[in-house]
Amino acid sequence: MTTPWGELAPARFPEDPRDRLRAWDASDEYLLRHLAQEATDLSGTVVVVGDRWGALVTALAEHGPVQITDSFLGQEATRRNLARNGVEPGAVRLLTTQDPPPSRIDVLLVRVPKSLALLEDQLLRLAPALHEGTVVVGTGMVKEIHTSTLALFERILGPTRTSLAERKARLILCTPDPSLERPANPWPYGYDLPDGVGAVSGRRVVNHAGVFCADRLDIGTRFFLQHLPEGRAARRVVDLGCGNGVVGTAMALANPEAEVLFTDESFQAVASAEATYKANDVPGHAEFRVGDGLSGVPAGSVDLVLNNPPFHSHQATTDATAWRMFTGARRALRPGGELWVIGNRHLGYHVKLRRLFGNSRVVASDPKFVVLKAVKR
Repeated sequence: MTTPWGELAPARFPEDPRDRLRAWDASDEYLLRHLAQEATDLSGTVVVVGDRWGALVTALAEHGPVQITDSFLGQEATRRNLARNGVEPGAVRLLTTQDPPPSRIDVLLVRVPKSLALLEDQLLRLAPALHEGTVVVGTGMVKEIHTSTLALFERILGPTRTSLAERKARLILCTPDPSLERPANPWPYGYDLPDGVGAVSGRRVVNHAGVFCADRLDIGTRFFLQHLPEGRAARRVVDLGCGNGVVGTAMALANPEAEVLFTDESFQAVASAEATYKANDVPGHAEFRVGDGLSGVPAGSVDLVLNNPPFHSHQATTDATAWRMFTGARRALRPGGELWVIGNRHLGYHVKLRRLFGNSRVVASDPKFVVLKAVKR
């Protein structure tokens, strides 16, 4: 990666030599070129939001930037990229979307996220720290920046315009207006579940911004909730890629003696799962962990894993995450333990499960979704 601050070699996390996806794109390069061409003063507090794999803060490390991310994997990639490129530990301050932001921001750089709700929440939380002299620059690929994206910057921060496109990337240039009357932050958002979804029927769900389908119950999860395993044999249950935690909460309500681990790589998701669990006064014991799938969970210690794997990594479609979740589940499950997966029928997860577990059975299906079960032998 060529930048005005030198050549870098950033990588994604976890590193996979078969993965052809880069740890940066044209929008990252465009932003860095713009800062250099405009001779932007980077001597104050520089905050970088949504830096996907740490390429931006690695390039700007000599200016002591603050990174704010919702991704555990992105934060781990940043740590490794900083070390790989010879940056001293502590040169970059790493924060999550659940941490209090800096009280004053002189330069705000925003890598536009896929979720408009997450962008809204971030801008509303950061706006009080901006001042008239704050430089605000957003960046993204052209397909990621919409009229609604610009409207958020305009409504929350101040007058906004866009740059010309370069290599299918575009910049968002915003002039902060501290006197602007901003709307109240609607996040986190809660709603009551409908009837007909098992143990969580009529229960409260709490969603932080950026969580998948944060304003309603998506049809895939609804189908999964209607076909969760019954009985109380499972004592150690994992809601893998937990999102707002509704699946794990359903299992905890149906089986109060179970210990449920809610885990996700999104800080917003795990915060949502914990809020959902606590909002329903669920009996039993639960653990909430932000991390890389089932890394850190002892092998052979789990009775049941429930999983609705994502098939996107930002804008890229990939089955790499699902495969890693399945292999992690197989390691963590005890002999006789079960992995239950829901997915779109066309994704063909049964093929992967048979390859990995040697078996896969259809529990339920409809024209769009399939619930599969694999047993560790």
